Amino acid sequence: MKRKFKMGLIGLSAAFLVACGSADSGSGSGSSEKLTVGTDAAYAPFESLDGEKIVGFDVDLLDAVMKEAGLDYELTNKGWDPLFIALQNEEVDAGISAITINDERKKSYDFSSPYFESINMILAKEGTSIKSAKDLEGMKVSVQNGTTGQEALEKMFGKSENIKKYENNVLAIQALLNGEVEAVVADNAVVQEYEKNNPDKKLVTISDKENFDSEFYGIIFPKDGEHQEEINKAMKKVIDDGKYAEIYKKWFGEEPNVDVLKQ
Repeated sequence: MKRKFKMGLIGLSAAFLVACGSADSGSGSGSSEKLTVGTDAAYAPFESLDGEKIVGFDVDLLDAVMKEAGLDYELTNKGWDPLFIALQNEEVDAGISAITINDERKKSYDFSSPYFESINMILAKEGTSIKSAKDLEGMKVSVQNGTTGQEALEKMFGKSENIKKYENNVLAIQALLNGEVEAVVADNAVVQEYEKNNPDKKLVTISDKENFDSEFYGIIFPKDGEHQEEINKAMKKVIDDGKYAEIYKKWFGEEPNVDVLKQ
């Protein structure tokens, strides 16, 4: 989320394809064209379903940016792998779903300027002996398939059968709760949010900035697509005028480091 370096089509659970509905937003004054923006609404706090409504940090940020750009849009829940296929086929104009900007993806897609800094983090049960990512060697660890969490573990330990891949982080965390694995590796905001909201599960988060690198999320576009420049300008304005910080504090409860986004 940060998210995925593979784009193979994977059969998604019906539980996460409910309400592939859309959220209409912002009738800007710029263009009469309505853009379609795809997401995978199974990645709280960035995007998730509240009934049939898509909510989250990415959702609020997208709305602010599109209004600033004067663009009408519709946000639709595509699912993770189908989102990338839709982008390749130009069935959507853009995507926002905690997607890490990396060199591999840049070969096939374009990105906005960065809007969020993230780093992988470990989630485990209280009393764990895990102190760093290196301690995960030989342990069964769950990840969301195709994420940079998977990529980081495979870089450290090779393509091991101990790295258990799931369709989404909900299932990866459930594997930990069921005792099928000893840890989960996912984006820091995701595991911290889960730990905070589920104190009864008795979980702990473990950071390791030595072995996990910072990553940056961006809005993704089809290669050589339209609207990237105007969205970048609007993103800069939203960050500079304090609206970004307002949205960030709403979802994460703290001030963002906006300087790192401007480097």
